[in-house]
Amino acid sequence: MTRITVLGGTGYAGRNIVRVAAERGHTVTAYSRNEPASPVEGVEYRTGDVQDPEVIRAAVTGTDVVVSAVSPRGELEGTGKLRGIERRVAEEAARAGVRFGVVGGAGSLFVSEGGPRVADTPEFPDAIKPEAAELAAVLEDLQSSAAELDWFYVSPAGGFGEWAPGEATGTYRTGGDVLLVDESGESQISGADFADAVVSEIEHSEHRRERFTVAY
Repeated sequence: MTRITVLGGTGYAGRNIVRVAAERGHTVTAYSRNEPASPVEGVEYRTGDVQDPEVIRAAVTGTDVVVSAVSPRGELEGTGKLRGIERRVAEEAARAGVRFGVVGGAGSLFVSEGGPRVADTPEFPDAIKPEAAELAAVLEDLQSSAAELDWFYVSPAGGFGEWAPGEATGTYRTGGDVLLVDESGESQISGADFADAVVSEIEHSEHRRERFTVAY
């Protein structure tokens, strides 16, 4: 049994991770600004603002893994806001010897080996480019972090979100820095299967100090 803390535990990615982790018997604590509409049985929910250093310190204390599923939206929208928060979590995690996982986006993945990033393609929506850039900067910070920080960064498929929840299939593929697509050129993953991959990474630690991606 692993003690897992999820920041942004009531958002789309976060609540899926929380649910799957609890179903597998882990001890789960979820942080969010507001109480969940549909709490998962056995999960401890705490409210707090991740912009508060004391909230971050409390979240890292007494856990084995802290996963940030926070997005640069709402009050966290704006260049550098989320990046600063993730840096603070990383510092606290390194100090406490806690593993740190970050849920990123697909925008920082490459279309192909040696090709452009997804966010730099003409098809990528302009409205999402700032968010993609912020999450890419978080990854860069992790890649240049001190060796004592045990981290992983997971990018979902391009088709991942509240608007495309999908169904749990129990199957998925993992890759590295290149966007995974199926035979039709589609890049999809359900919330449940994405969470399955994240919790499996927590359980087996196959991607230490690196980014991986998940898709069908």
